[in-house]
Amino acid sequence: MRDPYEVLGLAKSASAGEVKKAFRRLAKKHHPDQNKNDPKAQAKFAEVNTAYEILGDEKKRAEFDRGEIDAEGKPRHPGFDGFPGGFRRSGAGQGQSEHFEFHFGGGHPFGRAGRANTTNIDPSDFLSDLFGGFGAGGAGGRSQARSSAPPRGSDIAASVEVPLVDAVKGGKVVVSLPSGKRLEVAVPAGIEEGKQIRLKGQGEPSGVGGQAGDAIVTVHIGKHPQLRVDGRDLRLDLPITLYEAVLGGKVDAPTLDGQVELTIPRHSNGGRTLRLRGKGLPASGGKPSGDLLVSLRIVLPDGADAELEAMARRLREEKPYDPRRAG
Repeated sequence: MRDPYEVLGLAKSASAGEVKKAFRRLAKKHHPDQNKNDPKAQAKFAEVNTAYEILGDEKKRAEFDRGEIDAEGKPRHPGFDGFPGGFRRSGAGQGQSEHFEFHFGGGHPFGRAGRANTTNIDPSDFLSDLFGGFGAGGAGGRSQARSSAPPRGSDIAASVEVPLVDAVKGGKVVVSLPSGKRLEVAVPAGIEEGKQIRLKGQGEPSGVGGQAGDAIVTVHIGKHPQLRVDGRDLRLDLPITLYEAVLGGKVDAPTLDGQVELTIPRHSNGGRTLRLRGKGLPASGGKPSGDLLVSLRIVLPDGADAELEAMARRLREEKPYDPRRAG
């Protein structure tokens, strides 16, 4: 697995927003459904998802930057070379037995220089202490190794775009996994952008008889043709006529629950925002329900209208005003 910053084409100083933007762009570009004739698309898509699983998580990103986990999100265990002085396996000539040498960084307390500073030790004792009984020799090490559960398979990353209505009310979507498998997944009501769903046992197989890993699916909320998510609120740009803006009136406005009747106050300017309480995202996790914020957008009739233009000229001459004047 390549460095996740390299996979997403980012510098280490990239902001969380830049990470998310790069991920969404590359996930869309390499999604298997969009590249059915490219046999490498699936691997690229999986690589992008794995990179985002690390860089899109503030804690994991910090751990990776500190060198505590690798590019696959697995902990970095200190290898034999990680000890001061090193730990190496050496052997004599043919027919002679091998031995292990453990070098202490400051020199062995019972030795001085050169090979006198090395100590031949029982590797099974050392490995047993280091790995909790998985040593290379000794009956105790072998029995503990047999009694321990085999390692589970690796987790895999995937993403799915969920329609706004399904994200709010709950629903089902089909998820394409890097393995090529397609699963129908239930989406809980009220799920938010960037949240993850864990699919047990849908990751990489163990290969040694252990449990399979999980699939970690990151949820992205798709665009609605009219509504936009703004935190717990929803926003709507609502076109109205010139006479509705001047005289007021009642118009239909879309919500997640269908059309509602909205009252336009008289003399409403374009850009005025009306608030419909409780018509945003529903309450979840103790949070209050959001609102629907409706911004009015005045739209003139199509084509030239001589009567309308004459009225506008009369207003300009008889009742001029400057809406751009400060104060």
